[in-house]
Amino acid sequence: MTNMDKLYDAVAARGPVCVGLDTDFSYLPEGFADTALTAGENIVRFNKAIVDATKAAAGCFKVQIAYYESLGLDGLRAYKQTLDYVKAAGMPVIADVKRGDIAKTAEMYAKAHFAGDFEVDYITLAPYMGLDSIRPYLPYVQQQGKGLFVLVRTSNPGAKDFEYEMLADGRHVYDLVGDKLHELGRECPGERGYSSLGLVIGGTHIEEAAEIRARYADSFFLIPGYGAQGGTAADIARYLDKGGNGGVVNSSRSVLLAWKKQPGTPFAEAAYNECVNMKEAIRNACNSL
Repeated sequence: MTNMDKLYDAVAARGPVCVGLDTDFSYLPEGFADTALTAGENIVRFNKAIVDATKAAAGCFKVQIAYYESLGLDGLRAYKQTLDYVKAAGMPVIADVKRGDIAKTAEMYAKAHFAGDFEVDYITLAPYMGLDSIRPYLPYVQQQGKGLFVLVRTSNPGAKDFEYEMLADGRHVYDLVGDKLHELGRECPGERGYSSLGLVIGGTHIEEAAEIRARYADSFFLIPGYGAQGGTAADIARYLDKGGNGGVVNSSRSVLLAWKKQPGTPFAEAAYNECVNMKEAIRNACNSL
């Protein structure tokens, strides 16, 4: 089985919620931080509590490396310890690193995130430099079952700056990128019907949702944009398959800061409540399509 097969099974078992551990120190509730510990150590304590509380209601976790890099060596230790804790819990983990270079540099990025101290199951990539920025990762995909999520059509407002530009053949730029990645993904099929080369498809633009899902029917989606970025369960459901699988839906701030909207509820319990509510909302939206 590939890691994408395992992710499909995790979604089937626990739902499509992807908890984003994009943890800024300011997200920690007042009084939580231990002044005898570093910022990174306190973030790890917080992350562990979030993982313990939400793992029964989440399909996977995503860790955005920038939040940890910003703290220097202390943050990178926290990044590794967070990855290790998620993996020890038996949960799939996506490293949101968005690498986008070529040749030997890409080979080194692949080695950095698919082996050694920072090894994970899946990473995110940016394809602007072309398919030779993706191919150096394929040996890990084909030989070890690792998974990729490559940016195609993102959830930010700036997606309109480049991704929506029209080509001479009537396609958008994001169609061109998605088509080429979809074809490349045929080199790494999985048992569950999905390629190990997944696509990042933002959930905040819904006009072309049905077309995108049908066009890339055998591509697994990482779907950002839920919650704080404005994506709703009804929007997201359009990007999943008829069974509510075929993708994971990331939510970071809405989960990590759920305690602010649930006064008096401990932060970990509030995060669990948010995950359950999100999962149920998406399931109901899928059932109503």
